[in-house]
Amino acid sequence: MSSPPAMLIDSGRGGFGYPLRLPKGASRAPLGIAAFIAIPLFFSSLMSSSLAVEKPRVVQWRDGSVLHQRFHDPSATTELRVWLWALLPPLLLVLVGWIATRLPYGFYVPCVAAIVDAMAVVHKTKTWAAHHTARFPQGVDLIPTASISNRYDPGEWEGQARQTALSLEHWTIGVALAALLAVGLLAIRRSYFSRRYVDTSGPLEGVHAPDATPPGLG
Repeated sequence: MSSPPAMLIDSGRGGFGYPLRLPKGASRAPLGIAAFIAIPLFFSSLMSSSLAVEKPRVVQWRDGSVLHQRFHDPSATTELRVWLWALLPPLLLVLVGWIATRLPYGFYVPCVAAIVDAMAVVHKTKTWAAHHTARFPQGVDLIPTASISNRYDPGEWEGQARQTALSLEHWTIGVALAALLAVGLLAIRRSYFSRRYVDTSGPLEGVHAPDATPPGLG
């Protein structure tokens, strides 16, 4: 009695006979460089979001026909909005880096994305600085200029914040370009300056033992 035929189970197929193939990341380098470049990008984004979103809490009241105003530190909700907007660009960059681990030549993708992000983050800082100065007419320290406790005149902190954001933008772009250049040079070196492969798989001449069979007698 013959045994039943063996059942072959294809572990790479689903229940409906379709192959289950998920893309596998060839390297974690794109995610690593994205996380590294996200550091200066975050601080540049933090300065920019502060200029764009931050505003004091203003209390107003009337004394007859006179309108009084008193400026207080920004509310917790405003501060939360500043931090959330600041986190958005670096988180998007890290997401791009994670996706790029599934792509060929994926290392270059987050580097290019970082350059675009850095430029987008600061593209309106001049306008945001002017609006921030208008929202803080007494300066960011909320102390009138005439007071001896005054540390920032109106517009002084905004100028410093804008310069910091632009400087960090340049650092972000510089790191991305340096990473692109380094990987590009390594790729060129591997392609054109690596040792050539020598094919040693040709047929080898056989070595035989000496024939010790005596000649036949005639």
